[in-house]
Amino acid sequence: MSSVKRNIVANYLGGAWSALMGLAFVPLYIRYLGIEAYGLIGVFTLLQSWLALLDLGLTPTISREMARFQAGAHTPQSIRDLMCSVERVYFGLAAVVALGLFFAAPWLATDWVRAEKLSTATVANALAVTGGAIAVRWVAGLYRSALTGLQRQVWLNGCTAFFSTLRGLGVVAVLAWVSSTIMAFFVFQSVLVALEALVLAMQLRRLLPEPPRRASFRWQALRQIWRFAAGIAVITLLSILLMQVDKLVLSKILPLTEFGYYTLAATVAGALSLAIGPINNAIYPQFTGMVARGETKVLTEVYHKFSQTLTLMLVPAALVLSLFSEHALLLWTRDAGTAAHVAPLVSVLAVGTMLNGLMHAPYTLQLAHGWTRFMVVVNAVSVVIVVPVIYIGVRSYGAIAAAYIWAAINAGYIVFAVPLMHRRLLPAEMWRWYGQDIVAPALAALVAAALVWVLAPAPAVDRPLGSVVSIALAAITAVSAAVLTTPLGRRRLGGYFRPVWKAISY
Repeated sequence: MSSVKRNIVANYLGGAWSALMGLAFVPLYIRYLGIEAYGLIGVFTLLQSWLALLDLGLTPTISREMARFQAGAHTPQSIRDLMCSVERVYFGLAAVVALGLFFAAPWLATDWVRAEKLSTATVANALAVTGGAIAVRWVAGLYRSALTGLQRQVWLNGCTAFFSTLRGLGVVAVLAWVSSTIMAFFVFQSVLVALEALVLAMQLRRLLPEPPRRASFRWQALRQIWRFAAGIAVITLLSILLMQVDKLVLSKILPLTEFGYYTLAATVAGALSLAIGPINNAIYPQFTGMVARGETKVLTEVYHKFSQTLTLMLVPAALVLSLFSEHALLLWTRDAGTAAHVAPLVSVLAVGTMLNGLMHAPYTLQLAHGWTRFMVVVNAVSVVIVVPVIYIGVRSYGAIAAAYIWAAINAGYIVFAVPLMHRRLLPAEMWRWYGQDIVAPALAALVAAALVWVLAPAPAVDRPLGSVVSIALAAITAVSAAVLTTPLGRRRLGGYFRPVWKAISY
């Protein structure tokens, strides 16, 4: 098995297990903590996203530089010095994050979060602890990105799955037998994230070759990457504005309970990222290496395979989740009230997440070429249009408006950004990307899933078998239809069945 395939398989297995650990226990979190306290977990996620702005583009940059090191663009000394320099910057910013949230927690608890049952002191103390958790998780992300660039993704996924299991099972044990409070939840998570960061750092140091002299902080190392990092930083800023402004507005306008429902919907729809990250993490270093070596023909074919694989893994799952959201939520939560609140949000957010995921192949192609200016311009235009629309929409129509606007943003990228990108990169491949990579399999999967949805029984708590059968049948038919309408899918099927057919014919 090639390293790319091995990494993709490892990413899916590790990602699937981590996602399972992240989702399986959510009903128990809500049971022990309540939906309002679960809303605080949503606030934690929101703060973590916004504080990613302080990353300054260094995380994706270090992944790219590690991949370039693998392709021969760095010496052991230069890559060690670069990593040391980036680490020093990260440690300083992590300390700022932790202290900033510690001192800002009372203000956030009184002037931002609208808690109704939790006391202000409880909310403030919980938010103060999240500062340390976010800072440590942030540093762990740097090491994870570096290991991804080195293509050590099999080990990385094993480590991630191990700590995900500890967090999932461990926090339930803490809530059940030690303390069923949001403070206990955050403290336990913080300790485990710190242990994980330590293990990742030790593994990275073991893998990088020893330099002739001891690695040290060097401004020159940072100056060599600042242009790419600055472009990524601006893209990150604009992306966060586009992807998180809905949650920011909702957390201010809605009661914490209602924000908890939106957080739950975003968590469910966000599980679709499991179909995106594993492939993207494996392909990005490959794209970067191909660009560095000038292998345009190979890059073109891998680009289409990447796009079709994303479609096959993401589109059927997203469409089935969108159509059968209430079925899935009833099976998961066993709570008709929660399902009724959350299902409409999940249906729309799933479509938005799907469209966003389909943009990963074009976006990764741009990063591999070091071309960040285009996405800066596209995101800047989107922010100017979308931010006021989200604010007005949420105040007028509530959370569902934010979900629809999220889907519209990503539809705009598919329609307008991709043609502009292909004018510069792989210009002859645009219609092939639209036609065979995206539109044909997506339409086939939609028709197949919709037919099952029309015939499916209404969801009900006391009739789980009907929901299970409906979802399974929709998934099978949607995947089958998508596979049969993509060249990659047909080749894979041919590879599986051709030996069987030859044996029968013989």
